[in-house]
Amino acid sequence: MASHIKDINLWESGELKLGWVRSHMPLLDGIQTEFEKTQPFKGLKVALSVHLEAKTAHLCEVLKAGGADMYITGSNPLSTQDDVAAALVHEGLNVFAIHGCTEQEYFDDIRKVLEVGPNIIIDDGGDLVTTLHKEFPELIPGVIGGCEETTTGILRLKAMDAAGALQFPMMLVNDADCKHLFDNRYGTGQSVWDGINRTTNLIVAGKNVVVAGYGWCGKGVAMRAKGLGAEVIVTEVNPIKAMEAVMDGFKVMTMAEAAPLGDFFITVTGCEDVIGPEHFLKMKDGAICCNAGHFDVEVAVAKLKAMAVSHRPARANIQAYTLENGKTIYILAEGRLVNLAAGDGHPAEIMDMSFAIQALSAKYLVDNKGKLTQKLNNVPAAVDQEVARRKLAHWGIRIDTLTPEQEKYIYG
Repeated sequence: MASHIKDINLWESGELKLGWVRSHMPLLDGIQTEFEKTQPFKGLKVALSVHLEAKTAHLCEVLKAGGADMYITGSNPLSTQDDVAAALVHEGLNVFAIHGCTEQEYFDDIRKVLEVGPNIIIDDGGDLVTTLHKEFPELIPGVIGGCEETTTGILRLKAMDAAGALQFPMMLVNDADCKHLFDNRYGTGQSVWDGINRTTNLIVAGKNVVVAGYGWCGKGVAMRAKGLGAEVIVTEVNPIKAMEAVMDGFKVMTMAEAAPLGDFFITVTGCEDVIGPEHFLKMKDGAICCNAGHFDVEVAVAKLKAMAVSHRPARANIQAYTLENGKTIYILAEGRLVNLAAGDGHPAEIMDMSFAIQALSAKYLVDNKGKLTQKLNNVPAAVDQEVARRKLAHWGIRIDTLTPEQEKYIYG
């Protein structure tokens, strides 16, 4: 066993967190029981880079139960929870992740989980896959395939595939219905506001909330803001998504128009410089900005720091930047993922579905080793629907099924 963590003595606190999520993730528990019997990953090394908190840790336990030799790191320097990392090491897993690490330390830990020569990759944002291709090409023949958790990672994979650079099959986990329809919408929607509210301790009702991006994550953030009593403004570059936002009852305008109006700004786009210097200068005194996209590029924090006449900590996880015009702009969690860098991430019941898709997709890769001709692969509908059936069964909900005659009528 190898590790690079903050302090193994933190394990008891991490175990408490793990115990709580285990009791609220019945799908993963069922899969763990199956994996213990079938051992689908016996003799295989799995490299995992996902936000390292308790729900991710339980996924690692499930994969280990299936015979995997786990090598684990985080996917964001501020989302790693040191006590959870310690709990996994205490259980005998290989963990390389420390909260608040530098960018150099972050990528050094990425390299440590790749140096072992993994057979399966579980990635969130694409750092494992891109680093493996750039720095460890000699290890690529040993890779059966991988799974990508998030929208940003899939965009990176599609760019690699278009350039002919992607060398092994990847499962597009984020595109599975049981992932993006629930994780991105309901998970992000709730967890973003969990992070904002616990960090700021301010009222949302009666405020103007600007949501940049109206994909599934943006829809969730806007919906929850409305539920908290806010007036919601959406900014978009996609005309169809902009129309959706209008018909969902939200105001739609450019960021330049929204900047003087917003009290809270949340970016959920996957693009860089969505909020930049020209917007900061127009904002109200006391405006609060945060990011819910994977990388810390959506709110131009470095440019804000450069243009500020002073900056200071305003509260734990909040930096205050005072501009030449006398106004102060607040940035939450350094512009990193606010729901994880300033909170515990998505609810356990949501990640139960997402990580069930991850676990079953990893098994699908092993079961179909050498048979997948495409580099980018959708999660099979049968896997997606099986996860949904298991979730409904846990809720005690029954649904209708088509009769043979109805199937013939629909499908011919």
